[in-house]
This record gives sequence, structure tokens and C-alpha cells, in this order.
Amino acid sequence: MVFVFRCLFLTLRKRIVPAVPGYSPHCEPDDEHRSIFCVWHDAILGAIFCNRTVNVAALVSQNYDGTIIADTLDAVGIQPIRGSSSRGGAAAVRQMFSLAEHKHLVIATDGPRGPRRQVKDGIVYLASQSGRPIVPVAVSCSWAWRPKGRWTDMLIPLPFGQFFVLGGEPIRVPPNLLPQELGPYRELVQKRMDELQQITDRIAAGEKLEWPVAQEAQAAASSSGEARIARAA
Repeated sequence: MVFVFRCLFLTLRKRIVPAVPGYSPHCEPDDEHRSIFCVWHDAILGAIFCNRTVNVAALVSQNYDGTIIADTLDAVGIQPIRGSSSRGGAAAVRQMFSLAEHKHLVIATDGPRGPRRQVKDGIVYLASQSGRPIVPVAVSCSWAWRPKGRWTDMLIPLPFGQFFVLGGEPIRVPPNLLPQELGPYRELVQKRMDELQQITDRIAAGEKLEWPVAQEAQAAASSSGEARIARAA
């Protein structure tokens, strides 16, 4: 399966642009840029295969589908962290805190059970306790297959299409927040994810928007989601 998806992604015309240089799972993480990358569960194939990652760990559920994903992550050099809200959560949190000291982390915040594309408190808690920023990431493509079943709506690009990844500006969460204080920051992450997804979907659909570069990307997303985006040099 890994070989098949690697071959598939080699056929795609990929545009991968972070809003702020250095905040990318494709760059060697240093203490300034180590981050928690927030993606939607339906975009995990793109997150795994769009480009070679460097020093990255990813949270994976302990169900059967999670086992398949964990094996795939191992094969491409991403360290899987097994756990979810229902199984192995405490151990996974401890491991994530440890790994955040020297790795990037990737979390599909809505998880395999959903609700689809709804940010949960866990990623905000982890950012608050670890001191690492949350970097929202949106993925889209010009045409895709979305199989139904256990992985409902999983985005699988079709060969020879265009594939887009837009990274947002890092979101800093205050340290040591109490559970009842996480809500406003969860809503902020939700807003940024929704805005970035809207822009990326519009670009993938062929709208005449220009591609973002550096901080201008998040400035566009934070205003109305419809501002013009500066073309990458």
C-alpha cells in the first residue's frame, strides 16, 4: 500500500506552502520551530505522502484502521503514537509531551470518530502544556476519490491532478490553561482551520486566487477568507 500511494503522489502536481517559513514538518525542527500540526482526519493520506517529513511523530487511534495507519507511518519514517480519548489516551499524552521536546507532532484533531472537521480540546491542551504552537494545515486537490466505509470521506487524490497544502500562521496558546479555559482557543483553531480549508478548496477548484507567501497567507485568511493571496516567489 505504501508503494502504491508513493507512486500516486509522484504523479501529482504539488504546491506545499507554509504561511511562515520554517514552520513545516518538512524542515528539521529546532527549538523555535517545533510545532503541533493540526490536520483533518480526511486529509491524513496527504499529510503522510505529500512530501518527505523530518523528525515527526503523529497521533494514531488504537482501532483497526489506526493499526493500518501506524504501519504506514512507520514505513515512511513517521513515529506513530497510539492512543485516543477512549483507549490509551493517558499513555499517548505522556508520550506526546516527551516527543514534543525534539520532534514535530501531527494530530488529526477530529479523529476517526468525528464529528467531522470539529476541533477538540486535546490539541489545545497539548499546546498549552508543551509550549508548542499549533499550526493549522489545510489540504485539497483538483479531483479525488472519497471512499465510503470506515474511513468515510477520506481524501484520495486521483492521478495527475493538482494537490495543494496550505499552512497557517502558528497559534500560540497560553501555558497551563485549566480545562474550562480551553474553549476560546479551540474556537480560534477551528476558525483558522475553516478559513484555510475554504481558501485551499477554492484554489483547488480552479478559482483565480494567487498562492500565499509567508505571513501574507494568514493575513488573508484572518480577514475574510476571500482576500487576494500573494503569489509565491
